[in-house]
Amino acid sequence: MADAPGDIEALIALMARLPGLGPRSARRAVLHLLRKRSGVMEPLALALAKVSASARDCRICGNISDHDTCPICASAKRETGVLCVVEDVSDLWAMERAGGFTGRYHVLGGTLSALESIGPEALRIPHLVARVGQEGVREVILALNATVEGQTTAHYIAEALAPTGVQLSALAQGVPMGGELDYLDDGTISAALAARRRL
Repeated sequence: MADAPGDIEALIALMARLPGLGPRSARRAVLHLLRKRSGVMEPLALALAKVSASARDCRICGNISDHDTCPICASAKRETGVLCVVEDVSDLWAMERAGGFTGRYHVLGGTLSALESIGPEALRIPHLVARVGQEGVREVILALNATVEGQTTAHYIAEALAPTGVQLSALAQGVPMGGELDYLDDGTISAALAARRRL
């Protein structure tokens, strides 16, 4: 946007970095914000500043929260014997949207990837193994994306947890190869969770 002032151009460039927004979508979003300054832009700026200052990783599961322990880990209503392992927070949120899981979560923070030099030490796998022993977990559900990296990570975790004797299962029907949890509808996730298979 050559005619836009420098600050506005900078905002458009930042917005264009967001997932799902390209330069055109970012330009439209910024113009909308500018037209609705008091009703949208100013509250958004305040909310962004507040979240930037308060958001942190849950010390137990890796979810994003405004406290050291997220509401899921802090809830006495959640089942403690079942742990659902996901790649990222967006996958945890997708599972929660589906509403079929009553246990607790463990966010890995990614998947193993030789191309990106992401090894086991870069993920929260050692913490997962420790949690299984410390929390008396009887089942670990591997709800990883059906990609090569996701399946490689699932295999590695299965080997790492083998000495613990914990029951391992994985999501079943409805999750296509190459599919990512965050893009699946709630019904598909619920069906896959209900029909999980033992590994």
